[in-house]
Amino acid sequence: MEGSRALLLVAVAAAVAGLAAAGNFQTDCDIPWEPQNAWFSNGGNSLSMKLVSNYSGCMLRTKKQFVYGTVSTLIQLIPGNSAGTVTTYYASSVGDNHDEIDFEFLGNETGQPYTIHTNLFANGFGKKEMQFKPWFDPTTGFHNYTISWTPCMIVWYVDSVPIRVFRNYESSHGVAFPTSRPMFAYSSIWAAEDWATQGGRVKTDWSKAPFVANYNGINLDICECYSYGGCSTGCSAAAAPYRGACQLSSAELGQMQRIQGTYRIYDYCVDPKQWTNGQRPVECGLPQY
Repeated sequence: MEGSRALLLVAVAAAVAGLAAAGNFQTDCDIPWEPQNAWFSNGGNSLSMKLVSNYSGCMLRTKKQFVYGTVSTLIQLIPGNSAGTVTTYYASSVGDNHDEIDFEFLGNETGQPYTIHTNLFANGFGKKEMQFKPWFDPTTGFHNYTISWTPCMIVWYVDSVPIRVFRNYESSHGVAFPTSRPMFAYSSIWAAEDWATQGGRVKTDWSKAPFVANYNGINLDICECYSYGGCSTGCSAAAAPYRGACQLSSAELGQMQRIQGTYRIYDYCVDPKQWTNGQRPVECGLPQY
């Protein structure tokens, strides 16, 4: 057990170093909402954002848009009583019928675990939530959160372990999937005490403000798009390197099954209240690996 823990700590430390060298929040991103609540350190490789009040949080957005790619960062979540707060890392298009791939971290009372909330919007429609309890303390150190978006599938990773897959069944089964709308990558911190913690039953203790989340390194391995609307060569669904793997390896599948079997606490596929017209979503009966 101690040997495994030591290896994990080495892996996390290596990830921090790798990400810190791979991108720069200060040069690669803008802060379009409440920039006074963000500050950079470590030459722009590290970022902190604070939530001050119910109306004053913060949001960072990459300067580049992309169609397909992998975006990663390391996050240390708000310690202590974080009830009613939401810290995020996600990718989203802009405009009508938007596409979005979400990591949202829902705060909780002191001593209670965070909720790792994942969701997907395709062609403006979401309701594809899957939630997990973390198998580590996300407030005492940095952990790596990665979104991989290829023409074949979307994968959510935590510390390089896949926790969820959403496959592209658009052409074969009519399941909406993001394929063409360019996305930005975002990080944010905001207040959602009406729903975030235990369905809104636990409110934010504003005497504990400001609430601070820390980010370390940003890795943007993306198929870049430009302000005039075009994407770089190689961004079509048929082109490398953004085809990516079309299924998890057997080892990754085993990791994901263990995480979902032990730490998943919500799955829209088994919640009829989230189904349209009482019909179970088509993708819920199809392989997601």
